Amino acid sequence: MDVSYEGTKRELQTDEGVIRYHEAGAEHQKVLLLLHGSGPGVNGWRNFRGNLGFFAQTHHVYIIEFPGFGVSDPVQGHPVLTAGAAVLRFMDALGIESAAVIGNSMGGVVGVNLAIKHPERITRLVTIGGVGPNVLSPSPSEGLRLLQEFTDAPDRDKLVRWLGSMVYDRSLVTDELIEERWVAATDPAARKTAAMMYSSAAFEMQQKFLASSDAPPYWSMLHKVQCPTLLTWGLDDRVSPPDMALLPARLIPDAQLHVFPRCGHWVMIEAKAAFEATVAAFLAG
Repeated sequence: MDVSYEGTKRELQTDEGVIRYHEAGAEHQKVLLLLHGSGPGVNGWRNFRGNLGFFAQTHHVYIIEFPGFGVSDPVQGHPVLTAGAAVLRFMDALGIESAAVIGNSMGGVVGVNLAIKHPERITRLVTIGGVGPNVLSPSPSEGLRLLQEFTDAPDRDKLVRWLGSMVYDRSLVTDELIEERWVAATDPAARKTAAMMYSSAAFEMQQKFLASSDAPPYWSMLHKVQCPTLLTWGLDDRVSPPDMALLPARLIPDAQLHVFPRCGHWVMIEAKAAFEATVAAFLAG
């Protein structure tokens, strides 16, 4: 099976621009969507390139590139909302009635929101950190503070500090990774998206909105998630501290929680073999 970048890349023309994606696995297999996180230089391929071959053995896998991260065409609106709409456009265009979802960080929030608002479309949900509110830990977390500092005034040293907060094993932050992320993070579309999500101004605006709005936060609706859900977390996650898992683990009716030791925010990378085995068992459910 060819699971290389060139061998799997595809693009889909929609009424709101091109959605680019990667595809692997046999046609007859159940569909699995991989939804990426956010942050400097992130995209779907970089999040899940190491896992695509494993999951394509049992599923027809699509890595979807969200609008605004330098790969798919950007669209107007907040990135989390436009990402969810893009997933639905993608599924509709390819005739995918329902699918299992693995979402990393922001991708997990996107998956949760889809499961709440369109329960018939999501059959099983796996989240990797990111879902829920900070219960005991400071908010924003250390990792988000570093991300905010980079977003306000990007430079390479700030990128390195932020990447270091993403992992337990600092040796994973290689010169190659730093260069790859630096080049991608300076893409104009990616910088615009980052400013909307993580700048100091965006954080201040969000706090004012929360103080004045009567709209409930998404995590207060987690009891509406109907599909079986696996919450995965790194015990040493400094971006989404593990106490965030407490509320979704309690509110989602059919939820299980798996915490990986000596692991940071990138569970699918840092605890690759254990993560893949755990998720495979859950998806086979």
